[in-house]
Amino acid sequence: MFLERLLALATGAFVAICLGLGLAMMAFGPGRKIAEPAQEAPLAEAAPAPVDPRMSTRARIEQAIAAAEEYRAFFERLRQAFPADYAAAIDAFVAERRVGDVETTSVDFYLAESVRRLRQARGVLAAKAEPIVLARVFDLQLDVLRAISAENKKLCAAFLYGGVDQDFHSFAARRRALVAEMAVVGLEAIASGQAKQLERSAPSEEDFRALEKALASRGLRKPEIDSLLDGKTPEPPFDDKKTCALGQTYLEALRALPEPIRLRIYGLAVELMARS
Repeated sequence: MFLERLLALATGAFVAICLGLGLAMMAFGPGRKIAEPAQEAPLAEAAPAPVDPRMSTRARIEQAIAAAEEYRAFFERLRQAFPADYAAAIDAFVAERRVGDVETTSVDFYLAESVRRLRQARGVLAAKAEPIVLARVFDLQLDVLRAISAENKKLCAAFLYGGVDQDFHSFAARRRALVAEMAVVGLEAIASGQAKQLERSAPSEEDFRALEKALASRGLRKPEIDSLLDGKTPEPPFDDKKTCALGQTYLEALRALPEPIRLRIYGLAVELMARS
């Protein structure tokens, strides 16, 4: 049972939000077409500065990044904390850019791809971050889930299962500040882990029992707990409202656990995120 639960933590649909998939989806995700909803014209003050076509490709990319006010802080912090990773990301954007290809010219793509590259290269360091910094990663995931839930239960359920569609793109387009905050929080966890190097053991079977008790104390029944901890698909499947509520309860229960237990589960989750 213990090994099954470790596997469920690695692959379970509900834990997808704990594996950092939310940011890639909210930032539209590498390789996806990006388009603003036709019915929602962007605010005039949010329009990027005109790009001079005579500038080099690198300069145009960096100008586009600088013009995206919400994302600027992330890239500045990335360049400060991990200059080689910043340079490698920009080099990749320059090499891959194709004229007229919206997939590789959007600043949303630049953010999502930079986060993905950093997570794969250094994400395991986040497991060694200071407690308050590591916890913030998961607090923000809960904030995002609540924001989606308040707007659209179907969208919330899709988020938990790792699904994206135009509705999700539209939500993200309206929430750039939240996307940027997710990126910065993840970056700070990696930077903290590199600096502090705090070692944490893997969660034990007792840790999972404590989480199971915490979920039961919040009114969850065995089929609901099994879906969260053991990756079991209920029959019939839960509806969108129930699915969304379970995801929030899961993160809330995790946050309420004693710190040593909570941090061991968080640490494993961010390690799995980096290896996904």
